[in-house]
Amino acid sequence: MNDMFSLSGKIAIVTGGSRGLGKAIALGLAKSGADVVIADILDKESKETAKEIERMERRSLFVKTDVTKKKDVENMVKKTVEKFERIDVLVNNAGIYRATPMESAEENEWDKIMDVNLKGQFLCAKSVGEQMIRQKSGRIINIASVAGEFAFGQSAAYNSSKAGVILFTKTLAIEWAKHNIQVNAIAPGVFETSMTSGLLKDEGFKGMIRNRVPLGRSGEPNELVGAAIFLASDASSYVTGSVITIDGGWTAGL
Repeated sequence: MNDMFSLSGKIAIVTGGSRGLGKAIALGLAKSGADVVIADILDKESKETAKEIERMERRSLFVKTDVTKKKDVENMVKKTVEKFERIDVLVNNAGIYRATPMESAEENEWDKIMDVNLKGQFLCAKSVGEQMIRQKSGRIINIASVAGEFAFGQSAAYNSSKAGVILFTKTLAIEWAKHNIQVNAIAPGVFETSMTSGLLKDEGFKGMIRNRVPLGRSGEPNELVGAAIFLASDASSYVTGSVITIDGGWTAGL
């Protein structure tokens, strides 16, 4: 049974893998046997994560990557294939969040969120997909959000970008099934990361989580890792076009 979840011999890329959910996923994939490429704009944190992976006796590589720039993404793929010769798993995790009331939202802020959260996933999937099509196999895991399924105030751009990720995932799953490429998404609720640290310092927001999330708390990054391993491994061999919601039961009652 354990072999179903083994990633031994697999090569994975995790965008935004230097910290938060991305780091937890990168380390989790490595613990399950994968060699992991960290694609991120943050130098110091990414190199530290890569070293942690190497201490597990897995191979790792840091490629500085702005997922909104096509040349950066193409270089990420090039460097990965040069070192590892293939790409088995792409985790499209890089993302940003900014809370802004619609009446004060600016066009450049909308564009930035859309560029990172949605265009970035498009560019990475397209470039990595070319390699996966040549291999006739691959797994793409897009990090969406419960905000892509249920609207939250002061988050029009973020909500819209994550809704786009979900439909992008389903569309790509349909198109690339013929290439033996499975495409799925994970939709997290509120997790304790640097992105949510400001929200989680707010007593009103913390109270809302305690009252509305059945498990009564926010999630910890490691609690997302199992789903990523499942979607990257043979255990999910008949799963594509799916969205796994991990939110402590929050949206079950919405």
